Amino acid sequence: MNAFDAAILGIIQGLTEFLPVSSSGHLELGKAILGDTSVPEESLMFTVVLHFATALSTLVVFRKDVFDIIKGLFSFKWNEETQFSLKIIISMIPAVIVGLLFEEQLEALFGGNILFVGFMLLITALLLWLADKARDTGKKVSYLNAFVIGVSQAIAMLPGISRSGATISTSVLLGNDKTKAARFSFLMVVPLIFGKIAKDILSGELMESSTEFSILAIGFVAAFLAGLAACTWMIALVRKSKLSWFAVYCFVVGLGAIIFAYAQ
Repeated sequence: MNAFDAAILGIIQGLTEFLPVSSSGHLELGKAILGDTSVPEESLMFTVVLHFATALSTLVVFRKDVFDIIKGLFSFKWNEETQFSLKIIISMIPAVIVGLLFEEQLEALFGGNILFVGFMLLITALLLWLADKARDTGKKVSYLNAFVIGVSQAIAMLPGISRSGATISTSVLLGNDKTKAARFSFLMVVPLIFGKIAKDILSGELMESSTEFSILAIGFVAAFLAGLAACTWMIALVRKSKLSWFAVYCFVVGLGAIIFAYAQ
């Protein structure tokens, strides 16, 4: 992987992290098109670094929300911020369990399996189409909702299943407000990403990779800047637009990926 490829993949990650179209799926497609021959471990490590960059961009965009949550927690009262934080923790449980028990199996899927990504994008399209039919409400995310949304997030660890698409769709299908669903979806993943980075640092996995630091840095910066723009834009777009637009996009890209895989 060269600097140009790293920048392109970083931009793809930054843009698609907040679009309900599967950033991991697009990264795998991008790697296949660019001819990336990284082994799964190296490929996953680069993907994790890009996700770390977009997690930071999420914190910047939602800095007021994050500050209010931290301030509320340190008041040591059973307030709205404390309850929201507890819901975030509950939503993390399924993904943590899946990540710990099936880490090797998940890593193996990040090796350019374009056919698999294509079919998962079709599933994402179906989820978005179903969510588009749901009635919008002003309902907040409940504790039970948080766990169910967390299950969707765990499933979305598969490349091709959009994390934001799966979690927002699940939340909307449960009757939650689209704006609140998007906010919860974007914030719930941040602790998981930082947790994953911490785990990899402690285990030495990041240091074992042969990927050059300069390549990682270029990808990181590209993903961070693209993430800032995309997150700000998508907050308004998810609120105002129909999810069916993204469903059509995922269907077309997924079908294209399947045809590409069979044509090779």
